[in-house]
Amino acid sequence: MQITSYLDVAITAARQAGKIHKKYFGTNIKAKTKSSSFDLLTIADTLSEKTIVATIKKYFPDHNFLCEEAHYAKTNSPYTWIVDPLDGTNNFYCKIPLFGASVALAKNNEIIAGAVYNAASDELFYAHKNKGAYLNGKKINVSGARGLSQSMLITGFYYDRGEKMKKNLGCIYGFLKKGILGIRRLGAASIDLCYVACGRASGFWEFTLSPWDFAAGTLIVQEARGTVSDEKGNKLPLAPSFVVASNAKIHAAMLGQLNNQRTPW
Repeated sequence: MQITSYLDVAITAARQAGKIHKKYFGTNIKAKTKSSSFDLLTIADTLSEKTIVATIKKYFPDHNFLCEEAHYAKTNSPYTWIVDPLDGTNNFYCKIPLFGASVALAKNNEIIAGAVYNAASDELFYAHKNKGAYLNGKKINVSGARGLSQSMLITGFYYDRGEKMKKNLGCIYGFLKKGILGIRRLGAASIDLCYVACGRASGFWEFTLSPWDFAAGTLIVQEARGTVSDEKGNKLPLAPSFVVASNAKIHAAMLGQLNNQRTPW
């Protein structure tokens, strides 16, 4: 692949990580725990991150990096690469083929390019700011659902198994009472966002995500004519956030439901 743009580098880095994912996926890989007993880390995570960073540094050695698994010295560059080397580690470990490498580039805190690659399905989602969103070379757009009753939604669960879990279960209950088509929990936020971008779902929410979880997916949704915000409708910062994504048509309804929901027990 000829490198001609920031997006080309993001795609190349994501595909390189995908090679590592393919090597280890389906094997009896060992896992360590991070923040909790159900927050896993495998050799595929660490090797993928090293590969992504090394790939990018070949072209942009002075750029910054915000990555899930390691910290990197800050430079004076306005550019920051935001990397989740293996989003959906628990799926990967359990041999469920829903995971991805997520690589995004921000300039002065504005995301300008991003790629998400699921090696198991060989699906590459990518976008460049103001140039549209694509899946394996074909332009994608969000779903045409005009209301919650026409919508399939996706959610995710934060590693917290206390109050946030209870609140999210309440949100699930509230959306189901609205007569939506259904709710899915796929286990990889970057893939969730891409599924909204290509119309497989009309909306997604999760109480707490880190920038590496949502940076690339956010741009892909927006370039596919969707909307992404926090639970109040504000622009997402490059910091841990409540994330709501939709096809734009149901965004207000989603925010209303999420903000007015009460735990039903």
